[in-house]
Amino acid sequence: MPVGARPTNLMPLAAVFLAWTHAASAQEVSLIADEARDALSEASLLRALEEDTDPQDYVAAARADYRRLLTALYAEGYYGGTISITVNGVEAANIAPLDAPTSVNEVVIRVDAGPRFTFGDVGISPLPPGTILPADLGPRRTARTDRIESAVRGGITSWRDLGYAKVRVADQQVIARHADSTLNVNVTLDTGPRLSFGTLNISGNRNVRTERIREIAGLPTGEVYSPEDVTKAERRLRRTGTFDSVAMSQADDFNADNTLDIDARVNESKPRRNGLGIEVSTIEGWTLSAFWMHRNFFGGAERLRIDGEIAGIDGETGGIDYRLRGTFSRPATFGADTDFFVRSEISREDEPEFLLDKIAVEVGFSRILTDDLTVSAAVGLLTAREETDAGTREYTLLTLPLDATLERRDVPTDATSGYYIDATLTPFVSLVGDVNGARFFGDTRGYYTVGEEQRLTFAARGQFGSVLNAGLDEAPADFLFYSGGGGTVRGQPYNDLGVDRIEDGEVITSGGTSFAGLQLEARFRVNRTVSLVGFYDVGQVGDTSLPFEAGNSHAGAGFGLRYNTGIGPIRLDLATQASGDDAGEDLQVYVGIGQAF
Repeated sequence: MPVGARPTNLMPLAAVFLAWTHAASAQEVSLIADEARDALSEASLLRALEEDTDPQDYVAAARADYRRLLTALYAEGYYGGTISITVNGVEAANIAPLDAPTSVNEVVIRVDAGPRFTFGDVGISPLPPGTILPADLGPRRTARTDRIESAVRGGITSWRDLGYAKVRVADQQVIARHADSTLNVNVTLDTGPRLSFGTLNISGNRNVRTERIREIAGLPTGEVYSPEDVTKAERRLRRTGTFDSVAMSQADDFNADNTLDIDARVNESKPRRNGLGIEVSTIEGWTLSAFWMHRNFFGGAERLRIDGEIAGIDGETGGIDYRLRGTFSRPATFGADTDFFVRSEISREDEPEFLLDKIAVEVGFSRILTDDLTVSAAVGLLTAREETDAGTREYTLLTLPLDATLERRDVPTDATSGYYIDATLTPFVSLVGDVNGARFFGDTRGYYTVGEEQRLTFAARGQFGSVLNAGLDEAPADFLFYSGGGGTVRGQPYNDLGVDRIEDGEVITSGGTSFAGLQLEARFRVNRTVSLVGFYDVGQVGDTSLPFEAGNSHAGAGFGLRYNTGIGPIRLDLATQASGDDAGEDLQVYVGIGQAF
């Protein structure tokens, strides 16, 4: 078949003429083509040149365009085309690289695509048993090169999935039959032997121990090679947060025992990190938070994080809350996908309905079942002193927190599609005192974007909670549910909605044993950095274990502004009550980083 890089006199008189003009320098680049005009225009480097380009660059681009335009013709099924590119009337192929004209007045690209070819005999072998060539490689189908390449890549991928890691193209014959405008293709693959995983060789690590990296990667040495296992190993290492980058590659050749070594190149992150956070609400007041984290505490990618928080500063809902939390996690404990963790917390919550001082410790394991599904289980010890209108009590609980998280959002911090589900069940048994039962809480979120420009996103969040086998006077105060504030119903005061009951002739307000909440948002992206949001929130708290069975509800509504930054959108929400006698009377302001959900 021709590799046309010479002028032709066969251009049809009915050719279509498209021209682009670089006005500043009066340089004209014209394309004259009868077929495949869009593909040719997109492939041409001459088209991409900016105004006032040096003449030498015009010549260089023209010489490169011969191959680029020819490739574009092949991709569209034209294997008999001819190409001419003239610069000031001289064929670019005949201009010496260092003999460019002092100025360029006119560049003309002439392409005669010729007839469009169809596939004739097509064979790719050997292929795994049961493999069928795609229908678009059949007779009388347009002979596009990308279809051949795709089919060959598919065959190679299929062999690799079966353990033939070094499969390659051993021979290929592509014959263009100009007499009948057909293309015959014959590709022979060399699968090589079926291989097993050999040694995982680590490089680039300075402080993380090599053996620990192998444990975390979990590459199944001795088992049949699988590209998916390599991808999983790479993902496990990235997931630790200890490495800025992880790159895995095959050794150049396999070993005499048909094993294949894998090379892993890692780049460690800085081990220490710290940060500060500020949130403000007109009702809840200021919240100040800080954290310190070490990504490689014992040299095995262990993570230690300490968080501190002071909330309710200058707020109108109770006093100031304090919390100090520590979390230690060790990846690849009892398997590459199982992490060990220890969590501890000392806190004081000073709310209108209760004052709670608490110390809690949990020890457990989390396991990644799939890329988006994680489960965890722990054993915890919680001791607390609680003051409410009903009196003062102390208790110590043995807890068994169980959690499952399904993460299928496109971008967790600023989602536009997908969904998220988290469910937690915490049975608790009293060791000191008379408190027994279980607490369930579920959080579901969904996102859907519409429009050709994908600017409008609808977001919804549903929350459900229940305290089982423990009444209002038995369950720990912070195990009960309230509604109101930024996390539930914006526009309503923080924890404004609870449950009233009468004890000894007095009305006592507490949280409820059930909760249901719904938050709806419409997010419109004005430009790359600014978005507008409208929202409506509803919350319901009851005194039975089943949501919606009994209790009271309230609602809030408002609008907000989002300013996108590199670490997430800065959030400003203005909200007011949307139910009750005081609907619309108060305006509450919420400021923070990240979407509300």
